[in-house]
Amino acid sequence: MAAAPRHSCAKLSVAVEDPKAPGGGGIFVKATWLPTRFSLAVTDGAGAWVADASDAEVRLRAEQWDQPVSEYLALAERYLAFHQPSSTYSFHEAGAGRRLSWTFEKQGTKLEWRWKLQPAPHPQQTIAEVLDFLMDANIRLSEEVVRKTQSFEKVKQEAENCLQQSERFNTEKAEFEQASFTKFVAVLNSKKAKLRQLKDRIAALESADKAPKEEEQEEEGHSTDRTEPIEEGSDKDQSVNDEPSETGGGGDPHSSPEKSAAAATSRGRRGRKRTRK
Repeated sequence: MAAAPRHSCAKLSVAVEDPKAPGGGGIFVKATWLPTRFSLAVTDGAGAWVADASDAEVRLRAEQWDQPVSEYLALAERYLAFHQPSSTYSFHEAGAGRRLSWTFEKQGTKLEWRWKLQPAPHPQQTIAEVLDFLMDANIRLSEEVVRKTQSFEKVKQEAENCLQQSERFNTEKAEFEQASFTKFVAVLNSKKAKLRQLKDRIAALESADKAPKEEEQEEEGHSTDRTEPIEEGSDKDQSVNDEPSETGGGGDPHSSPEKSAAAATSRGRRGRKRTRK
């Protein structure tokens, strides 16, 4: 399947022999690009010229420049489909026709390509075709600009809506956080108050439990204080009575030490009872 041709049209600023001539140093170059050849239609507004580069001519030019055909055509399209400010264009008479040339740099060397054009068989028709192509391209570009503008306005409106929605979400978020914080603080204060009440209750219970114990300790202290010591005289008497008599008349010589201790304890108890009375 053959590749579809590509069309281009560019306005090139060229050096002319007479700057006051129609066109004023500017020409329009309409080109049709195919995989192995191309054709040109050039007008300065007053006249028209054409060139039809055949497959053989393009191949011969590419061989002269040691380039593949595709690379040669790509470089030619670059300089004829778009005006390159770094290039010097010229459009001069060459016999019955005109010669279009342009310059470019390759590996630091300035080179020049040129193609000879013949007068168009139907100049007015060629000029009309160029103008029609320019008008169609202008209409397509205008429509594209309108679509891009509408798309931009739509995107801009959506962006504004998103911004407003984002601001509303931020406001609602801040309000929700404030309300949640207020509720949290209220709950926290309530918990603190309950904890204080529980602590106070525990302290009160501990105080109530501690009071009876202190009273019991005080009573025990009072009962201990009321006990009076045994009089020294009774102890002396007991010690005298407990000692065995040398003469044998003061006690039972056959009584054992255990019996003497029991008797002494009994007498001590009777002495304490009499003292409490």
